[in-house]
Amino acid sequence: MAGSLSEIKGRIVSTQKTSHITGAMQMVSAAKLTKSEQADKDFQIYASKIRQITTDLLKSELISGSVNPMLVSRPVKKTGYIVITSDKGLVGGYNSKILKAMMDTINEYHPNNQEDYAIISIGSVGSDFFKARGMNLAFELRGLDDQPSFEQVSRIISQSVEMYKNELFDELYVCYNHHVNSLTSQVRMQQMLPIVDLNADEATKAGGAGFELEPNREMILEQLLPQYTESLIYGAIIDAKTAEHAAGMTAMKTATDNAKNVISDLTIQYNRARQAAITQEITEIVAGANALE
Repeated sequence: MAGSLSEIKGRIVSTQKTSHITGAMQMVSAAKLTKSEQADKDFQIYASKIRQITTDLLKSELISGSVNPMLVSRPVKKTGYIVITSDKGLVGGYNSKILKAMMDTINEYHPNNQEDYAIISIGSVGSDFFKARGMNLAFELRGLDDQPSFEQVSRIISQSVEMYKNELFDELYVCYNHHVNSLTSQVRMQQMLPIVDLNADEATKAGGAGFELEPNREMILEQLLPQYTESLIYGAIIDAKTAEHAAGMTAMKTATDNAKNVISDLTIQYNRARQAAITQEITEIVAGANALE
């Protein structure tokens, strides 16, 4: 019985140490989540402004039908997918949801041909997953910061846009987890190229006439449209990172709560075993005293 008590006590101590670790990780993830949510809010202000400027400059094209290659759909021979996962585990179902959605897409639209799609992976989990299955992985980016700057991801983003402009693929999607709140995220498969979500009705009445353009409108659009797309991709990365921190916080909270439940059950088990041991000792003492009478 002493051995059993010692074993239960050891399990309680071990579980308590684990709960302290998961509790600390929950607090760290919560702090990262707060910073990511603020970064996401700041980006939305920038995104709304650049969308307004782009829409105003493109108003006539959006009404009449643009011939700009970044706005016009072309026959799809190859599709590019930017897939955003985490670099580490301990984030619950964050990675499994996005990878399942990506595999469902591949099986539905590219069941027999790996040559008609290319994957650009951001995050070690996704990169390792696709490599292990021999899938068409064009580029990868690992070791992303908790609060990634545009400079850190600019190369892979600009490379993705250049591949589209050079017709290495004919459409580009970003597959990621969209942050809804600290408990919920939604898988998104968002089309980035060609740009299809601009609406002439959003343009101001001036329709860009209030801008003084230098050197000229066409050259500005040639620079602006790739930057607009790059900003959308960067926004998706920030959104995905926010969802990752929320998933990590939730996973660690669940682990901490489970550890507390285990400790509670083990404590009850320990007290019962201790009570049984004391009862057994009292019984033996009484039996020994009766034997001497």
